[in-house]
Amino acid sequence: MSVSANTIEKILQSILGFNINIQQQAGGCISNCYLVKTHDKKFFCKINSATKFPHLFEQEAKGLNLLGTSNKIKTPEIIDIYYEDDYQILLLEWIEEGERTTTFWKKFGTQLAELHSVTKDQFGLNINNYMGSVQQINEQTSDWNIFFIEQRLKPLAKACKQKGLLTAFHEQDFSSLYTQLPPFFKDVRPSLVHGDLWNGNFMCNKNEEPVLIDPAAYYGIPAVDLGMTKLFGGFSRSFYEAYQYHSALSKNQDQQNKICNLYPLLIHLLLFGKSYLPQIEETIKDFK
Repeated sequence: MSVSANTIEKILQSILGFNINIQQQAGGCISNCYLVKTHDKKFFCKINSATKFPHLFEQEAKGLNLLGTSNKIKTPEIIDIYYEDDYQILLLEWIEEGERTTTFWKKFGTQLAELHSVTKDQFGLNINNYMGSVQQINEQTSDWNIFFIEQRLKPLAKACKQKGLLTAFHEQDFSSLYTQLPPFFKDVRPSLVHGDLWNGNFMCNKNEEPVLIDPAAYYGIPAVDLGMTKLFGGFSRSFYEAYQYHSALSKNQDQQNKICNLYPLLIHLLLFGKSYLPQIEETIKDFK
């Protein structure tokens, strides 16, 4: 979304009621991001189209609150959500970046394990939300395989086929895959997950503490997050060692990770095209 700096400044001045200085920041492909400075405070601001992504920031804020109120890992304080014309605006606490030391990575692994210890009686969530710009359905169910197949893989595979990114043969392969999944997910329980835990969706604050951002939170299984951490290069070895010290991994953790990664791969296929198709095909082939 392209928004001029002058427009952003006028909108935020009308909302905040005092002189501000804004500096554009690196962000994702959905929102324009800014550092907003007043005479004594700093904020992080995200802005995008309320028409194109309805209620996205409301759902993002609820995800941040869900993760933050677990008291297991930090999230930015939510200042407020505003609407102005077609714009929706999320104002967050500004996080001063620190160094990602071994201490940081150990804390991160430990705290993610603690987050995953937060459980519930059903998979899903009482609201729907987004993963990136893709709407995510979280209808609650007690069976992980049903949840993952019906609310994660099937809708994305259908959307990709409609865009010509998957063929009828791929559809048959997915149908075959669905019958192979239950043995890999025996005795799993609902765990609170970030839902989109790649390298761009966490920060290290000035106290070397992890801070989660941009969640797609719900009650899933640990492999949702652990798999995603490895999808685009992996995290520090200290992170995984600390996680495993505090939470035993499944005997078939690697297989669970690969299967769960089909969901973000399908989202990337839908959004960014066929460069992600070979990874999807390779995963399906591994489990046929």
